[in-house]
Amino acid sequence: MPYASQPRVTIQDLSNENVKFILENTDLSVANSLRRVFIANVPTLAIDWVQFINNTSVLSDEFIAHRLGMIPLTCDEIIDRFQYSRECDCAEHCPDCSVEFTLDVRCDEDQTRHVTTRDLISSDSRVVPFTTHYGEDETAYGDQEDDILIAKLRKGQEIKIKAYAKKGLGTEHAKWNPTASVAFEYDPDNAMRHTTYPKPEEWPKSEYSNLPEDSYEAAYDSKSIPEKFFLNVETSGSLRPENIVLSGITALKNKLSDLQLHFSQEQSQGALNL
Repeated sequence: MPYASQPRVTIQDLSNENVKFILENTDLSVANSLRRVFIANVPTLAIDWVQFINNTSVLSDEFIAHRLGMIPLTCDEIIDRFQYSRECDCAEHCPDCSVEFTLDVRCDEDQTRHVTTRDLISSDSRVVPFTTHYGEDETAYGDQEDDILIAKLRKGQEIKIKAYAKKGLGTEHAKWNPTASVAFEYDPDNAMRHTTYPKPEEWPKSEYSNLPEDSYEAAYDSKSIPEKFFLNVETSGSLRPENIVLSGITALKNKLSDLQLHFSQEQSQGALNL
């Protein structure tokens, strides 16, 4: 059976940090589903298990562990072959479901020692803090960026830990969210009045607006239906933006296939007959 409409995608801009594209000939629910999937259902790697061997800094173990978990880790090359730890047959940790990290820093000078992602050592060169990836290959995700600060040490203080990064989804914890933001727009001139502006002239115009310079809001159109959607997916650094989009589409297709399968099974068993 042919689809009622054939969605069309036009890529406007693709960089190392974000991808902008237009989605047409589809429903608002589909476009919003994609937005939600990009945020919550695209798998990435993040530090999820931390063992503190020594911590004499002013920060508590829990505080540092949370900071480590929120560091984006590059995983484009490995994420599809990685297993979820809950599905792995190993007893605790193995190369198929986890990547080991070590952090061993001591301050022996009078000057404050900054502990950053540069000090976080990975057992797999493909999975590193995205700021470290900048230093190795400046074209990988964009221009050179500063390392992420984890803690500050004074003379005599030390942090020594062992940690493991695991595969997860944004629905489980925000640290597995691959996006920094997902911008979503479908009515740049506000003709549908889904948003009320007390003074339209005080609000900045959308970059997709077709209005003349002296106009700030289109005339109200009660029959207008959202059919054209402008999306901007910005990566946190863990995945390239195009991989986030492709993985998100795959995740949504799998969800719809599972729904169709269960619906067919229930229908064949007569469970839906009233």
